[in-house]
Amino acid sequence: MKVILVPVADRPECARALRTAFDLGQRLEASVVGCHIRAHAYSAVNLPRSLLEGEAAWQQAIKKKPLAKSAAAKKLFGDVAEAHGYQMIRRPRKTPGAQWQEKVGSPHKLMSIVGPVSDLVVVSRPASKGGELSELFLRAALLNTGKPVLVMPQVATRLVGRRVCIAWNQSIEAAKAVAAAMPLLTSADEVTIISSGATDALGPKANQVANYLKFWGVKSTCVQTRGTDHASNILDCYKESKSDLLVMGAYSRSRLRERIFGGVTDHMLRSANIPVLMKHS
Repeated sequence: MKVILVPVADRPECARALRTAFDLGQRLEASVVGCHIRAHAYSAVNLPRSLLEGEAAWQQAIKKKPLAKSAAAKKLFGDVAEAHGYQMIRRPRKTPGAQWQEKVGSPHKLMSIVGPVSDLVVVSRPASKGGELSELFLRAALLNTGKPVLVMPQVATRLVGRRVCIAWNQSIEAAKAVAAAMPLLTSADEVTIISSGATDALGPKANQVANYLKFWGVKSTCVQTRGTDHASNILDCYKESKSDLLVMGAYSRSRLRERIFGGVTDHMLRSANIPVLMKHS
């Protein structure tokens, strides 16, 4: 990983996400790009219906001193960068630096432009109340960038990626998440592969993933759980292994089916207060 992107606003959860991004940047020798997206009056035009609720919260930002908020966000980014020993840069360079960007428009559209030219996007998990704006950025990052997304909890978290759990369901999305997380897996102290539920689906079994990781020099432990509450099974194993990062595929089923029947992805996004690295195909 060489470029870590963080959508930035002057909010406490963004400060925590920034600290995590710069911690990872130091570990991986990566640059960190902070991007503040400012609303304008036409942001909601032609948006999918599923995003309009979050976009309503976004439109409220138009009335709340957008230039002052941009300046505050830039100061936050600069302060965190300085605290981590990062130099602000105007142009990309081979050695790690901190770059600031400001864009005007909708997260739904702009994340599809700035996200694909990064290696990892770091966002905050939406709060249980008043989290519509954070959810708008999260969904845009997850569905519109094609890149892995690190979703950070609403609480302060120690450095992530030393003890990693992989939620394995034999899906293409899970395989892509493992590949995307490889820079973290290769430097982790411990890796656990959790296989929850039936194992008769088409795709590699957990032990085959463990064998694949050995080619990368990664030793791992496989854990098979039982029962139908896959999200709870995964979280129980996560806690038992004292992990600090969960790696998983996002929306292996359709989003509509996840909403109707419940799904691991939505549970992790809405209820699990842990760092989760997700990848959607």
